[in-house]
Amino acid sequence: MRVVIVGAGKVGFSLAQYLVDEDHDVIVIEEDETRRNIIQNSLDVMTIQGNGASPRVLMNADVRSADLMIAVTDSDEVNMVACMAAKQAGIHQTIARIRNSEYIGKEEAEFHRSLGIDLTINPEHVTAVEISRILFIPAALEVEDFADGKVRLLEVRIRPESPHTNIPISELDLPKDILIVGILRKNRMIIPNGAEMLKPSDNVFLVGDPQALNEIQDEFTEKMVPVKKVMLIGAGRIGRNLAVLLEKAGMIVKVIDKNPERCQALAKSLKKGTVYCGEGTDVDLLMEEGVGDADAVVCLTDDDKLNLLLALMAKDLGAQKTICRVGRTEYIPLMEKVGVDSVLSPRLITAGFILSQVRRGKFISVALLEGAKAQAMEIGISPTSKVAGKKLKEVRFPYNCLVGAVLHQGRVYVPNGESVLMPGDQVIIFALPDTIIKVNKFF
Repeated sequence: MRVVIVGAGKVGFSLAQYLVDEDHDVIVIEEDETRRNIIQNSLDVMTIQGNGASPRVLMNADVRSADLMIAVTDSDEVNMVACMAAKQAGIHQTIARIRNSEYIGKEEAEFHRSLGIDLTINPEHVTAVEISRILFIPAALEVEDFADGKVRLLEVRIRPESPHTNIPISELDLPKDILIVGILRKNRMIIPNGAEMLKPSDNVFLVGDPQALNEIQDEFTEKMVPVKKVMLIGAGRIGRNLAVLLEKAGMIVKVIDKNPERCQALAKSLKKGTVYCGEGTDVDLLMEEGVGDADAVVCLTDDDKLNLLLALMAKDLGAQKTICRVGRTEYIPLMEKVGVDSVLSPRLITAGFILSQVRRGKFISVALLEGAKAQAMEIGISPTSKVAGKKLKEVRFPYNCLVGAVLHQGRVYVPNGESVLMPGDQVIIFALPDTIIKVNKFF
């Protein structure tokens, strides 16, 4: 597939990198010469200096022959106009990143489609939704739902006294509808076989029925009380979206931000939640507002180092769970190593969402995990798929790839070597990045 990316910022760069790794033909359009040079010298892509909405750029033969345009500049308006112009130039599908909430909604989405924008994504909103999922399951480090919520991927950290440590996975007494698909150990992702053993402090990825996962998770990780009281530090777009989501879910929400205008705007959106204008680093303020009594503290400022400091401070003062937003994905392992429970990158969440659309038709959804060290993919089995009608033991799947769950006629099951994948089934695959191209060929 030929993909045009408008904007070579962090999201644009990440998308280009993932798409090149999957053998897509990528063209990047960027006005800023410095950014264009960085991506040109770093990746095997074609670059064009210019405005993605410019007729001169869009009339380029290479651009016009593209199958998909993804507009991810810093300007919502530029992204929208670029997609509209691309549709007129003959590009079949368009995706625009839009961050302003005034442009987001059901009516707005219909309007966008009428203009030629097939899909919009709001990174801050999808990040807020992702954080809310983690808060709804207190012991979870990450949660991803597939097959309309019928299959769940759950990441937990193994407690030292867990009954499942130091025993070969093949000998563990797990429910039949749960499978261990991944282990993160010392910043290295492992696709386990039956002889692999879980070690204390491993991060373990479980796939299966959501109810079964809820019942068994305490055997793996520390039992935590349900999250009811949440403190958010930072009232930017993610913070505002998250505060509203959590309040609707019945949680008690407190928000701290140093910007008076943002505080006033959020206060008008909340019915019961409270908003304080002050510095998140003010220990007296944190203690006065009960940071130690919070079930969870979510650090959402634009400063990665400040978020880390605030999370460690909150943990030291007694907070049960801490979550950090991070801009630089290379900080994720460090933050987790020093004690932050969950670290999320809006850039990776956005990239995963867009990758789902790029693979549309075969890949229903994609989640990038642990700084993109692994991917979880939901794939529909078509009648022409190489795996359709075959037993899994007959399919020579690549190393570092595991079929975690199958949805067959509305029922979820964990497959074994005798399982047969049928047309219409949906499968959840856990794989390392270097096997993605090989996995694509099977489906």
